[in-house]
Amino acid sequence: MDEATKDRAEPRPREGATTDLPHDRITVERFRQAFPRARWSDGLNAWFVPGSTAQKRIGRWLAEIEAEADRFADEKGRDAYTFEPIESPYLEAASAAFQITTPYSRAVIDEIREIPHARWDADRRLWTVPYRSFADLRQRWPVIEAAAQRSEPTARRARREAIKGTEEEEASKGRMRERRRTRYPVPADDPPPFDRAIGTHVGVVFFTRTEGELADPAAVTAFYFAAADGEDYVWASWRRGTGKTSRDVAGACASGAKRARSRLVPTLEELRIARREARSRRRAKERKEKDKPSSERPADSV
Repeated sequence: MDEATKDRAEPRPREGATTDLPHDRITVERFRQAFPRARWSDGLNAWFVPGSTAQKRIGRWLAEIEAEADRFADEKGRDAYTFEPIESPYLEAASAAFQITTPYSRAVIDEIREIPHARWDADRRLWTVPYRSFADLRQRWPVIEAAAQRSEPTARRARREAIKGTEEEEASKGRMRERRRTRYPVPADDPPPFDRAIGTHVGVVFFTRTEGELADPAAVTAFYFAAADGEDYVWASWRRGTGKTSRDVAGACASGAKRARSRLVPTLEELRIARREARSRRRAKERKEKDKPSSERPADSV
């Protein structure tokens, strides 16, 4: 038998797609009803659906199942809230989702971002949390509310008045002055790269240059991390990212003298936070430019 005859004799593989389902009877029964031609494949260890459009049909079906599960979870969360509501001026139970409006607080933002499916609504300047995430919201709400109360203008003024003229006020002003200088101590014998995102204790930044100026160990310890004995540090200038940071990055310089010597790649979550903050700064700048009177805007933006 020649090669052409062999090729004609071999069966062509069937068109179709496979999917792996949760191992529960109800889901499998619904799948069999939606795909009566589907068969279990021991070789593939998955369900096989024949047809050239099988992959698209399976995708649509899975999306419908997920949407139903979300609606059911939202109903359960809404019932739980009705039975035991959260009374707070910062929380509103709207028809579609919870709405959270607080004074700006980094602690509030960090907590809300840990809640599944929480989203920032830039147009309305508030956070939304679906009812399906009510259990997580309730668990984190005491911390969120306490942080929001601390961030109220009256509470901030009270704290400033309480420390006025004390060493704590001077230390606070010193930290603010140091942060405005946008500099960071790096090992003199092991400077960071200047073309990549770097993870530091002040966030993910890009170092731009260093003039070789030695950093005072007392300032390093007071404002950054405990300076190691016998270690020389120099000041390096830095800038925030633009929100287009690549995931393929190298890192350096974190808090602590031991960690400052090592190369630390920013985690994916750190990069996500840095991107969100960069987008927020960019939107704030755009709104500020938009709200300016036309006489104050640059000629090319009018």
